[in-house]
Amino acid sequence: MRDPLSVLTDAFTAFVFGKVETTRLPVRTSTGQAQAVYLPTAAPGLGDSGVIIGREVYSGKGYIYDPFQLYGQQLPAPHWLVLGESGNGKSALEKTYVLRQLRFRDRQVVVLDAQGEDGVGEWNLIAQELGITPIRLDPMVANDSGIRLNPLDPSITTTGQLALLRTIIEVAMGHGLDERSGFALKVAHAYVTEHTTHRQPILTDIVERLRHPEAESAEAMNVDIDDVRAWGLDVALVLDRLVDGDLRGMFDGPTTVGIDLDAPLIVFDLSHIDRNSIAMPILMAIVGVWLEHTWIRPDRKKRIFLVEEAWHIINSPFVAQLFQRLLKFGRRLGLSFVAVVHHLSDVVDGAAAKEAAAILKMASTRTIYAQKADEARNTGRVLGLPRWAVEIIPTLTPGIAVWDVNGNVQVVKHLITERERPLVYTDRAMTESSDPSVDPELEWETEQRAILVEQQLNGTSQSTVA
Repeated sequence: MRDPLSVLTDAFTAFVFGKVETTRLPVRTSTGQAQAVYLPTAAPGLGDSGVIIGREVYSGKGYIYDPFQLYGQQLPAPHWLVLGESGNGKSALEKTYVLRQLRFRDRQVVVLDAQGEDGVGEWNLIAQELGITPIRLDPMVANDSGIRLNPLDPSITTTGQLALLRTIIEVAMGHGLDERSGFALKVAHAYVTEHTTHRQPILTDIVERLRHPEAESAEAMNVDIDDVRAWGLDVALVLDRLVDGDLRGMFDGPTTVGIDLDAPLIVFDLSHIDRNSIAMPILMAIVGVWLEHTWIRPDRKKRIFLVEEAWHIINSPFVAQLFQRLLKFGRRLGLSFVAVVHHLSDVVDGAAAKEAAAILKMASTRTIYAQKADEARNTGRVLGLPRWAVEIIPTLTPGIAVWDVNGNVQVVKHLITERERPLVYTDRAMTESSDPSVDPELEWETEQRAILVEQQLNGTSQSTVA
């Protein structure tokens, strides 16, 4: 109960100045109606040019992303890192992103498909839908009808060939080449490229020349011919694995005729290769350099190079160095590199920590799906994420991720159209996690987003590379 003095003071004030406060009846309303009065605030989006990813969770706005449109304006580099444990939606995001980008006529995509089941890679369904035959690298069938990629293909410069040969050997040996072994390899490569003119040089030629070096190469350095042979012995043994060992048939002959480098989608199916063997980083190095010299061209196309199980690249110092050059070179010609890994700790504490840091620095876009709390804290520390983002990463449900686009951090729900769903969700993916776009409360919104996606995908890109 108010005291008499307050009542008297209010009465006197009202008499002198008039009524200064009106009495209002309480209003009861729903949160849906009240949000029109108390408008929420959210971080600004990335513009309206590009492909639709889904919607921003807190504001409900459509989330649109395109590295080619943002490059030079909001992005210092068009490269992208995708992180998260299995079953949270990384695969679905990659596939829908590629499908939507391919609807633009000036886009081209290469996928290194390192996962699969039932004898085919995970991207096999999408390749079939687009009328594409995957390039299946399989040492079990390579000698009969498999695909070959020649590290000594004439389309690769002699400098590139020698760098690739060194990388193959260093990855297999687990350490760098010493000066003597490097000299033996260099003279063998120089002799083969100079004297093989009637056909493509192949690895067998290099191995043969390492075993039987020319006297001129020894004389030029004033050393004994037996010394040159001894220096090249370990190198010859490593390359022999690609010629007559467990990796034979894939790289020991001329490049297979008929590989269509102008196709909108090129899928390298690596699912038959043991992902935990030394063969995988060797394959990554060979395919990466081969693409650098045969696929990336100054033709105004925007290219996307998507690598699953990318820790095979980032965790090997020698392969990482090759890809660093590819990323720097490709950026000028419109290349967006997409690396998909499960755990950042797999690479930042590995043998290639320095190279990994350089590649991660090039990735101006980072998408992080659910991780355990300890892993999330480590990821946040390495990537410089804000505290609130680190705290919610362990609570994310499948299909929802934290997106950091050069400091613009938002939480995004990935949405999938009915047309995309059967291509995106393979049997294995369906058993791992539920469809992140199926939510009864969002069915109407999903349908509206799907309409927008279809309208956009039927258009053409107006974006350019800065």
